[in-house]
Amino acid sequence: MSIFEKKDIPILMRTMGRAGKAAASRLSIASGDAKNIALTEAAKSLRLRSSQIVDANAKDMVAGVEKGLKGSFLERLLLDHASIESMAQGLEAIAMLTEPVGCILSKWERPNGLLIERVSTPLGVIGVIYESRPNVTADAGGLCLKSGNAVILRGGSESFNSSNAIMVSLKEGLKIAGLPEASIQFVPTRDRDAVGELLRLTDYVDIIVPRGGKSLIERISSESRIPMFKHLEGICHIYVDAAADEQMARKIIVNAKMRRTGICGAAETVLVQRGIASNILCSIVDDLVNAGCEVRGDAEARAIDVRVVPAARDDWNTEYLDSIITIGVVEDVKAAIKHIAKHGSQHTDSIITQDDETAAIFLSEVDSAIVMVNASTQFADGGEFGMGAEIGISTGKLHARGPVGVEQLTSFKYLVHGTGQCRP
Repeated sequence: MSIFEKKDIPILMRTMGRAGKAAASRLSIASGDAKNIALTEAAKSLRLRSSQIVDANAKDMVAGVEKGLKGSFLERLLLDHASIESMAQGLEAIAMLTEPVGCILSKWERPNGLLIERVSTPLGVIGVIYESRPNVTADAGGLCLKSGNAVILRGGSESFNSSNAIMVSLKEGLKIAGLPEASIQFVPTRDRDAVGELLRLTDYVDIIVPRGGKSLIERISSESRIPMFKHLEGICHIYVDAAADEQMARKIIVNAKMRRTGICGAAETVLVQRGIASNILCSIVDDLVNAGCEVRGDAEARAIDVRVVPAARDDWNTEYLDSIITIGVVEDVKAAIKHIAKHGSQHTDSIITQDDETAAIFLSEVDSAIVMVNASTQFADGGEFGMGAEIGISTGKLHARGPVGVEQLTSFKYLVHGTGQCRP
């Protein structure tokens, strides 16, 4: 559980909120050099402490197995020396990004001589609530620091030991750089009441970023009194058009589903154009079944390949995060777009086609945060977008959409320079 009694949690969270607010004030004027030193030193510390972090993660893994967590969940939880090196490289990549704070985004002069500038600023204090991925501790901490924001991290109970071990390195980086220790805080309790208290810290926290499953997102959406970047389910689709290159389609589909089944960018549904279904669907099913994936589908898909098991109505609306996929047959790109609009989550959807006109229709009419042509949905990742890392994939439309990196973690203010002007 934790060393905190339930009655202490409101006090704990308010204390963290006040500390975060004070740290954010200092971070908003911190130099880019200081923030970059903190990031690179934290990366060095991760490498030096790799064995300790792996040991801490082993405790979480044992507890997860004993708890009966499914394989895809354990996959997201697991850390090894390679993944810790990846975290370190992510922090270094964030440090190398252009300074996002204090940038003049736009500048113009009015007829009356007023000079107006729109300048980027930090958001303030960010609350990040996530589940089993301990690497989010480093990614979110690093991104918030680079963008001049203080952050309160509330990791999942299953990754509690791992996240605390990672936090040691982040704190070391802050200390060496001379930045406030409260710039990056981790909620030191597994108690779920801490989430509710965090969602009520309206005096201290400016934005909430949730990363997790449907139940977590639903809870935060209903309880939060603080604005949030919505990260809904990753019900990602691949539409195989009549003009698709068959070998390309097969390669992309297996990668999109099976490279890592437990990430939000994993494909959950394949739609095949009716005119080519009889030629290509069996090959697609072959590839998926041979890779260890269960294939569920509609009546047309089952008529073509008997290995396809019947899909229930809810299957088309399910983020499996597992080795399961649905496959359906549609008339054309318009039917695919209609299906995606009905069953998708506005996360990431891809079309496989060699027809530029059809691709253009898909790109313009699919209303998702990320829309792709001839590419695996597993590229839905801030690191792959050149952002160093991401704090999540926003499926909302206000302020940020798609991968949330350092630029998306800033707002702006207007600086107005006058020479004595008074409004008539």
